[in-house]
Amino acid sequence: MPNTDSELIQRAREIAPRIRARAAEAAVRRKPHDDSIQELIETGIVQMFVPKRWGGAEASLSTALEVIEIISEACPSTGWIAAFYIMHNIYVPKFPERAHEELFGKKGYVLLPAASAPNMKARKVDGGWELSGRALWGSGVMHADWVMIGGMAEDGQQRGFLLPVAQVQVEDNWHFAGMSGTGSNDYVATNVFVPDHRSAAMGEFYEGPTAGSRLYDNPLYSIPFFVLVYCTFAPVIVGCLKGALRAYEETVERRVRNFTGAVVKEQQHAQIMLGEFQIATRAADELARAVYGHAAEILAGRPFTVDERLKLKGLTAFISKHSRETVNAMMGASGASSFHNDQALQRIWRDLNTVSVHAFVDWDATRELHGKHHLGLPLTYPLF
Repeated sequence: MPNTDSELIQRAREIAPRIRARAAEAAVRRKPHDDSIQELIETGIVQMFVPKRWGGAEASLSTALEVIEIISEACPSTGWIAAFYIMHNIYVPKFPERAHEELFGKKGYVLLPAASAPNMKARKVDGGWELSGRALWGSGVMHADWVMIGGMAEDGQQRGFLLPVAQVQVEDNWHFAGMSGTGSNDYVATNVFVPDHRSAAMGEFYEGPTAGSRLYDNPLYSIPFFVLVYCTFAPVIVGCLKGALRAYEETVERRVRNFTGAVVKEQQHAQIMLGEFQIATRAADELARAVYGHAAEILAGRPFTVDERLKLKGLTAFISKHSRETVNAMMGASGASSFHNDQALQRIWRDLNTVSVHAFVDWDATRELHGKHHLGLPLTYPLF
């Protein structure tokens, strides 16, 4: 029997300490720990948005906020991959019905990285498509059973394609200072055949409803692409910040200054800075809940207009900027010892700075879009 929303949140809390204990090892391995991925499956967290028809829970969208924040607070890299695996099960119903059976029928879920940028060349052939090219930023590919790839067809239209992971070559090129434990390696396809039922027009994907998604009563499967993107990013970023705050609080509580022997927690300035970081983290969390609140209204039927697109992008990008600035201030206030490789704060600091400059939450592009819209100028930036 599928888990309820409250059970999913409780299971995330139960496995979080073990995921936190593996976080440093995941960074060294440059991929999520195998045991963490297995626990995400065994608890039903990965399956939370799989349609009930295939054995999933069809959990409330807001449950993802809680679950992803909990996992990301424990380990940002694992939280990032968990968010992708959870949310990308919503992508599958957007493809033709035969793909639903192919991907969900055997196990009732899929571990699916989704490189949506149209980097592949797609050539129409009899019964399907022939793909060649490189998919960048393959978050989730290290434990994947399927992959999603974006491609550009000969007619200039963007399409998405689903392939078994065995049909691509994973390149070991993920050597990053931050989010190092995600294993977000590139994957390459060379003249791979993809049948028509595992292809979808990305224009429909972006808008939301497709012929495949309309087979399900739950509006979640017809959610516009970018609404789902913002609901994926916001809880990871806030979870990272919560993890950083936890590590900073532990530092303040135990730190004694060199040379003077002053107990840091007894100093007024330390108390002020701690209070500031706690307030800043709470504000980020409230903004993430606002993102999910707007998403819920769109699911309930509110049109996803340009104003709504900008609002959601603005909120998510601001959360990113705000969280990055907050964690940078934490590092500046935490003392040189916090930069040691065995300290959680410096790892989360690197992780949060990395994820916060992702193209989907680019602060400069976001505020430029808002300014252009106010001035009535064309909005040419594609990611919103």
